[in-house]
Amino acid sequence: MTVITNIEDLRVLAQKRVPRMFYDYADSGAWTESTYRANTSDFAAIKLRQRVAVNMEGRSTATTMIGQPTAMPVAIAPTGLTGMQHADGEILAARAAKAFGIPFTLSTMSICSIEDVAQHAGPGFWFQLYVMRDRGFIERLIERAKVAGCSALVLTLDLQILGQRHKDIKNGLTAPPKLTIPNIINLATKPRWCLGMLGTQRRQFGNIVGHVSGVENMGSLSEWTAKQFDPGLNWGDVEWIKKLWGGKLIVKGIQDVEDARLAADSGADALIVSNHGGRQLDGAESSIHALPAIVDAVGKRIEVHMDGGIRSGQDVLKATALGAKGTYIGRSMLYGLGAMGEAGVTKALQIIHKELDITMAFCGHTKIGTVDKSILLPGQYPGSP
Repeated sequence: MTVITNIEDLRVLAQKRVPRMFYDYADSGAWTESTYRANTSDFAAIKLRQRVAVNMEGRSTATTMIGQPTAMPVAIAPTGLTGMQHADGEILAARAAKAFGIPFTLSTMSICSIEDVAQHAGPGFWFQLYVMRDRGFIERLIERAKVAGCSALVLTLDLQILGQRHKDIKNGLTAPPKLTIPNIINLATKPRWCLGMLGTQRRQFGNIVGHVSGVENMGSLSEWTAKQFDPGLNWGDVEWIKKLWGGKLIVKGIQDVEDARLAADSGADALIVSNHGGRQLDGAESSIHALPAIVDAVGKRIEVHMDGGIRSGQDVLKATALGAKGTYIGRSMLYGLGAMGEAGVTKALQIIHKELDITMAFCGHTKIGTVDKSILLPGQYPGSP
């Protein structure tokens, strides 16, 4: 049996078990993938200060994100097509998050519907919203999230148009997969995945199919979505959605200080420093590099979170030291899910938590709330004097 010690082990196993088009969807970036790579490499460049002869007893990673308790400053990020990494993937990931005590965010472009996931999610069940031209659909989607008991709405602002995702184009990405000869050959090497899919009816976009007039199957869905992402999205829409939702609102996709100020002005409760995992604007700076300036500009007005490149508990600690009140894991969760289903997501959370706990102790802290830039070596982090 494969011995799993870190997130990379889960990635390798997921690559073996998940069909190529869906693995590549999770593990790729836009165009040259330079921003995708920078999200992880810029974390590695940040160095920590080791402290000794410090009492390491009574450690706790517990904190809050937008006032909601969480076992560590980590939430599961919204990821499209999660149910194509593993059958019923969103349900399995939500169950793992509930058991661990962290928030789970469901994507608009999920395979399992809001209603399906609500039956398995905990109190930290958040819903991510894309803004479509069909405002009536948006209103219905928000109402469904309310009825499902979602405690926060995560509004994605950086997908008005799609980035250049070359691997997805080359693979002919669809859900369910197109039965081309290359895809059939690849599927034949993934028997565990195929058996799982045969055992579920959830193979389409559950939040959309059957909920939009004229969209009853994947063919009509593709045509609808191609026309629906709204390039006219603006801050007035954010205020409209905030009013319509009426609850905690988190805006995702902030990379620029000016946009961070606008996010704070919008009435949102938190913002997420994110470049969409390097899947939109290739050549943008990494999330961890953008984080400190945004924290300095608006951190006293709005809660600042970050997403992008987190592959370990050390990454979580570094982001926390630079001012993030919460972080999000997308690919780390997807690797676990693709590798081992619900048990794999749990394993990913355990790995990240253990690394966070141990590294925090080595840096001389026993409570995550006391961590700040003092744990980092001067000159070795973004914005360092």
